[in-house]
Amino acid sequence: MKRKIYNDLLNWKNLKNNKMPLILYGARQVGKTYIVTEFGKENYKNMVYVNFEQDEKIIPYFETSISPEEIIKVLENFYHTEIIPRQTLIFFDEIQNCNRALTSLKYFAEQAPEYDIIAAGSLLGVSIHRENYSFPVGKVIMKTVYPLDFEEFLWANQKEILVEKIKESFENNTPINEGLHKEALDLYKEYLIVGGMPMAINSYLEKSDIMKYSDIQNLILSAYTADMAKYTENSQSVKTISAYESIPSQLGKENKKFQYTMIQKGARASLFGESIDWLIHAGLVLKCDKTTRGDVPPNMYVDVSSFKIYMNDVGLLSNKAKITKNNLEEYNQLYKGAITENYVATQLASNGYDLYYWETMNGSEVDFIIIRDEKVIPIEVKSSENTKSKSLNSFVNQYKPKYSIRVSSKNFGFENNIKSVPLYAVFCI
Repeated sequence: MKRKIYNDLLNWKNLKNNKMPLILYGARQVGKTYIVTEFGKENYKNMVYVNFEQDEKIIPYFETSISPEEIIKVLENFYHTEIIPRQTLIFFDEIQNCNRALTSLKYFAEQAPEYDIIAAGSLLGVSIHRENYSFPVGKVIMKTVYPLDFEEFLWANQKEILVEKIKESFENNTPINEGLHKEALDLYKEYLIVGGMPMAINSYLEKSDIMKYSDIQNLILSAYTADMAKYTENSQSVKTISAYESIPSQLGKENKKFQYTMIQKGARASLFGESIDWLIHAGLVLKCDKTTRGDVPPNMYVDVSSFKIYMNDVGLLSNKAKITKNNLEEYNQLYKGAITENYVATQLASNGYDLYYWETMNGSEVDFIIIRDEKVIPIEVKSSENTKSKSLNSFVNQYKPKYSIRVSSKNFGFENNIKSVPLYAVFCI
């Protein structure tokens, strides 16, 4: 599958000066191993693939010396492969299982920058925040890999021309052809159910009867739960699983603010805060913080006691909420709004935005606040063509942003200083 992260890998490979190892973060099953392996095959003479979860016998070799010279000798002998600077890609997968390998990246950056090294880890974020890791701060380049966004989903469906038409209409604020608008909306609805996990999309495209995309989603969710049980203390794992399981009901209520009492009666942050942090660092959820000002960068006025939690993939949320192609339109407007909001959160996160929402004491709320074109821009999300919003009007009257964005099922346009963006075009923001 064509992935945007591939261009980041190419740009990294082509760096001439101050080249450092590259670390890829991301949850399990988002495609980190696949994309790096394909990148290695297509751009290097050979590749040394080290999986510290599978090749446990190599870990002791890192306990003695982690000088680049010694590590290169070990890798060549262990994998019977010659390592040639700039021609061999060294890939450390599941690197969180070998602290010394992670530390060694610092010395490669300082002493042997001629070697191309990529490291990845599904639970790397958790390990770094929970254990005594000697992280090579300032000595590595870090990138996050997300599930396929909707643009990548369109590429997978061989809709490259449709993508270009969408981008053209977005830039020019001009309506797209109604036939293309309907086609894109139909594909968007498919994406809400299938989501962006590569294996699920492959099954969807192949129309497999043996392993449907919903079955694959179930396997991924089970793997996530298994990680929660395996990589947390017994008492903590129960709380982490309970917090994760509560997300569909958290988003299904009118006030989507995360409430600990929906996990367990009388629960507080002191009891479940660590579990939420684990889910965030594992890449399984996206946190959207509340900001109380709209005239300055949102991180300057964050209310730490109020936040929303979205799942990292809208398809997994639909699966957990038992939403299918057949009942999507039948669901009440409240939950359709929740699915739509989660979708927008994943697309914004994939584009590198930190997630914030705006809320006032009197209950006015704007779904997302971003910094775009160096300006604070409010984003209102609607799951249908009903675009009336007192909250957005309240924000505009108070802070007078350069313009606002309204995401809905309506076609492109620009009116009353509001940029209309169809649901399928959020990847353009």
